[in-house]
Amino acid sequence: MSILLISLGFICCIVGIIGSFLPVLPGLPTSWIGILLLYFVPEVDISSNLLWITFGITVVIFILDYLIPMLGVKKFGGSKYGMYGAGIGLVVGIFAPIPLTVLVFPFLGAYIAELVFSKMESKQALRAAFGSFIGFLASTFVEFIVALAFIIIFCYKLIQYREFLF
Repeated sequence: MSILLISLGFICCIVGIIGSFLPVLPGLPTSWIGILLLYFVPEVDISSNLLWITFGITVVIFILDYLIPMLGVKKFGGSKYGMYGAGIGLVVGIFAPIPLTVLVFPFLGAYIAELVFSKMESKQALRAAFGSFIGFLASTFVEFIVALAFIIIFCYKLIQYREFLF
């Protein structure tokens, strides 16, 4: 049973890293499930503190994943309408069956909202929408780094108890 949990946990960590780039997969939560599975292996010592800390980090990053593109709009001169448009575009992009919509829809949402509601010129609205794209890239990078840290924790805990494996 332990080998099965370790194998599934490792697969979850790998899928989590891939999921940090593919918006269809919940990257960081999947990586955390990998650590959770390792927690249930009796031969491997993972403290509940580590489990709760990594869970807290997962929740914070998961929330920031949705906020950072909207904050990117604001940083690049967008209004609250552009932030709302990016947020709505992100939600619509998650559920749209077309690939890469999570990348395109927040951009379009911010752009259209700035044009329609704040009456910006096209160039200024485009700049604000670009902020959404930059925010998305930033949040993807952060999620990737944390997912990488989770697999390093996973492997470190396994190496600590290598006598179990060999």
